[in-house]
Amino acid sequence: MTAFITGAAMTGFGKLAPLTSLDLQARAAADALDDAGLERGQIDGLLVGYSTVAPHLMPATRFAEFFGLSPTIANGVQAGGATGLAMVALARHLVAAGAARHVLVVAGENRRTGHAAGDAARTLAEVGEPDHEVTQGGSVPAYYGLVAADYLHRHGLHPRDLATLAVLMRRHATMTEGAQFRDPIKAEDVLSSRPVALPLRLLDCCPVSDGAAALIVSADPGQRPAPRIAGTAQAHTHQHLTQAPENVALGAQHAAQATFAQAGCSPNQIDRLAIYDSFTVTLAMFLEACGFCQPGQAPADTRAGRFDHDGPLPLNTHGGLLSYGHSGVAGGMAHIVEITRRLRAAPAPQRGFIHADGGVFSANISMILEGGG
Repeated sequence: MTAFITGAAMTGFGKLAPLTSLDLQARAAADALDDAGLERGQIDGLLVGYSTVAPHLMPATRFAEFFGLSPTIANGVQAGGATGLAMVALARHLVAAGAARHVLVVAGENRRTGHAAGDAARTLAEVGEPDHEVTQGGSVPAYYGLVAADYLHRHGLHPRDLATLAVLMRRHATMTEGAQFRDPIKAEDVLSSRPVALPLRLLDCCPVSDGAAALIVSADPGQRPAPRIAGTAQAHTHQHLTQAPENVALGAQHAAQATFAQAGCSPNQIDRLAIYDSFTVTLAMFLEACGFCQPGQAPADTRAGRFDHDGPLPLNTHGGLLSYGHSGVAGGMAHIVEITRRLRAAPAPQRGFIHADGGVFSANISMILEGGG
């Protein structure tokens, strides 16, 4: 099964009013087409991620009309934060099956400036179980706060340990044009930021952003270096936290293991990482569940410099969701864009591992890209 990422683009993230979801999506899509050296008429497949600001029932055909496309395949996709990887995986299948030659994958929304105050939080809270979680005041930060408290307790860690991950993401964002937050922070800044859902504080949590990202998945690499999708797999263990397995990150473990098997490699053969970091605890637990750290060791490995920009296993070198920003589906797609760019620029062939989840560790998707040199 052969498919390549031939185009990759993302806008800056932050406050981008008066741009709408469609405006942002179109900007990223146009840049991805330019990056791939393709014309609109060459796109025969289209996959569009949902927008919480403009929840249209037919987002793909709506975008196709807005952007001037007439694809033979056009679908909207919803899998929470894992949607970007889900769309790239679906595009790979379409290309491998011969159903399309160039599939445009796009998502974006003006989540920060397009919602009335509190609307984004209320929309996201719908991932909770409606009778027993949402009615008790459950919210996405609250669910992850519970997971974080358990993680710290089980491993004898302190919130300062999680703060290490936020500091690293901000350090990477300081070097990234377009990142929403570029001012350096220290662990003390994280620990003194306002409580959100203890032990998680404001700087443990990703921001709400405007932004968009787009990728093109093609049957052949084209005229420039294009990473190959070497493997991808999914695992869906639950929807609601109250129904999760005792090991809430079990889905991530299963998805990663299946992806490594498909790609024919192991964690110690990966050169760079892009791991979903909606909260600091998300990042720590996925690093461990996907096989890159021993249980409870992700913060220590971070302090040791293992995931630094110039370290042995660079992680979220654009700043991740925590500092580049989080604009819904586009936030996760930015991780794929960053890995694609880094692999292209590498002087020798490299492998990049990407993982994302939707819900609360609910929908897990992993992917390995190969390229460079």
